[in-house]
Amino acid sequence: MRRTLPLVLCVMLAAVVAACRTMPAESVPEYQLTDLTGAYVAFFDRTQDLTTDARVAAFKADVGAQFPGFYDATRMAEIAGMTPAQYDDEIARSFTNFSLRREAFTRTAASFQSMLRPAIESFVGTFDDFRNVGHIALLHSLGEIDGGTRDLSGQSWLVFGADVMARLYPPGSERPFFHHELFHVYNAQFFGDCEPLWCALWMEGLAVYVSEQLNPGATDAELLLTSPAPIRAAVDANLAHAVCAISARLDSTVEKEYASFFYGSSSFEELPPRSGYYIGHLAAKQAGKRHSLSALAHFNQAQARAALDSAVAWLATCR
Repeated sequence: MRRTLPLVLCVMLAAVVAACRTMPAESVPEYQLTDLTGAYVAFFDRTQDLTTDARVAAFKADVGAQFPGFYDATRMAEIAGMTPAQYDDEIARSFTNFSLRREAFTRTAASFQSMLRPAIESFVGTFDDFRNVGHIALLHSLGEIDGGTRDLSGQSWLVFGADVMARLYPPGSERPFFHHELFHVYNAQFFGDCEPLWCALWMEGLAVYVSEQLNPGATDAELLLTSPAPIRAAVDANLAHAVCAISARLDSTVEKEYASFFYGSSSFEELPPRSGYYIGHLAAKQAGKRHSLSALAHFNQAQARAALDSAVAWLATCR
């Protein structure tokens, strides 16, 4: 997922952070969980009599204050181009929809750790030098995210949106998704920060490929390749066009071009939204013919770029 601006966290998190271990530290990574799903439900119940404007303001002062920086209009302006008024609308819309989605939301929240722990254990079966997942937040994301990393005040968080998870992943289908997000945390320690578009093509494509390899038989939906619309068939129908379109922009740092290949609300010409995930997957799969999963995960940026360029050249001949 796209990185966000560093933002200030506050000491109020201390009251809701719990250190969690799944197995002895020498074998399975630790993580620290901040769970704000209950805070959202409690807020929703006690503010139903407020006007919409008053309820939005109360949400910012209550739930928002428990995780400073995440529920922030400035952050959303940076990553999605939202105005403060538009973000207020997103907050209000979450109240409108919650009654219908409450059961799935609370089920996902209640079973989160029992779903995550086996995924971590199986992930470490392949990547046995993974030591610490770090800080995890589980919350109502207002429709923003199923899972992804967010940098807040210089600290990396793996954030899970129980609202989007409940909508996308039926019970029992979530392990490939967890593996995808865990891989981003693991891979980041070797790959580092990188802004050009090619970096996202490599990192996201490799995460899809790893998830596929760790979960034989996983469906495209489980591999995150069907949202907001099926990606594989649309790209395969004109693969050379798709590969060459993104190949010509590998060194771009223009947000609009990034969005064309990695955001669900944007696309390039006839390509489906988020086509970069599948094109990157094809490139990683090609690189996987020569390198193990562990080797690919440990690539630095120079090694990754060389492997990506070779794979792209194999996928299509571009002018």
